Amino acid sequence: MNVSLNKHNTTVARVKLLIGGEWVESQTTEWLDVVNPATQEVLAHVPFATAAEVDAAVAAAQKAFATWRHTPIGARMRIMLKLQALIREHSKRIAAVLSAEQGKTIADAEGDIFRGLEVVEHACSIGTLQMGEFAENVAGGVDTYTLRQPIGVCAGITPFNFPAMIPLWMFPMAIACGNTFVLKPSEQDPMSTMLLVELAVEAGVPAGVLNVVHGGKEVVDGICTHEDIKAVSFVGSTAVGTHVYDLAGKHGKRVQSMMGAKNHAVVLPDANREQTLNALVGAGFGAAGQRCMATSAVVMVGAAKQWIPDLKA
Repeated sequence: MNVSLNKHNTTVARVKLLIGGEWVESQTTEWLDVVNPATQEVLAHVPFATAAEVDAAVAAAQKAFATWRHTPIGARMRIMLKLQALIREHSKRIAAVLSAEQGKTIADAEGDIFRGLEVVEHACSIGTLQMGEFAENVAGGVDTYTLRQPIGVCAGITPFNFPAMIPLWMFPMAIACGNTFVLKPSEQDPMSTMLLVELAVEAGVPAGVLNVVHGGKEVVDGICTHEDIKAVSFVGSTAVGTHVYDLAGKHGKRVQSMMGAKNHAVVLPDANREQTLNALVGAGFGAAGQRCMATSAVVMVGAAKQWIPDLKA
C-alpha cells in the first residue's frame, strides 16, 4: 500500500499523488504534517500540489474518459463488486489509520468506513440504476425515451471529518456511471482516503479513471475553474462550500455543495427520559462532535427542562 501505519517505521512517509495510474511524488515545496491528534505524532507529510500537477491529473482523466465512457456497464459493475470485497477485507486496517490521523474512536472509524461501503454496494447495481425510460405513443406517431450518459471529468472535494465515507460517496458512483474522476481529499487526514484509492486501483479501475491531488485553496480553485472538469461535488464548511458553489458555477460546471447546518432537537415532556438523554449525547458528541448533522441546539419543552442537569452530568 502507498500509505501505512507502522509503529516500527521511523521514517515519516510522504503521501503521493495519483495521476494517470502512477503514484507520483509531488514537486511542490509546500508540505503539511499529518498529525495524530491524540499523541501529536507526525504520521506523514502531505503535499500541496502544483498547478501543473492539477492540470496533469485532469488531463489524465480527460484522456481516460474517451475509452472509459464506452466500457460496458457489466465491466464497471464488476470493478465495484471487487472494490466492496476489498474494503471489507481491509476495513480493520483502514479503521486503525483513520483513527490515528483523524482522532475518532475505532468504533466510529469502522462506522465511517461502513457507511461509505454502503454506497459502493449501491454502485454495484449500476446495471439497473442507469436504465433510461421509454414511453410509447405519447402523441400521434411519437415515442419518447431517455438515455443516461456520462458527462466527462468530475471532481470531488472532501472534508476531514469523514475521510472514508465521503470520498466513497463520490468517486465510486461517478466512475460506475462512466465518468472519470479527480479527487482532492482533506489535507488534514488523507491517509485513510488513499488506502481506499489504492484498493480501487487494485480492484481494476483503469489508469486515469481515478486521480488524486492534495492541497488547499489553490488546488480547490484550480479544480473549480478548470475548463475540462464538468461537475464538482463538495462536502465541508458553509464558507468554503459557498465559495466552491459560486466559483464552479460561474465557470459553467454542475455543482453540488453539501455544507453544515444548525441542527435542532425538540424534546417533549412525554419522551422516554433515559433514551432521550443518551440519544442527545450521542447526536451531539459522537464522531468527536464533527458530524455535519451533529445536534448543536436542543429545545426542552415544559417539564423536559428538568432533565438539563442530568444531561450536563
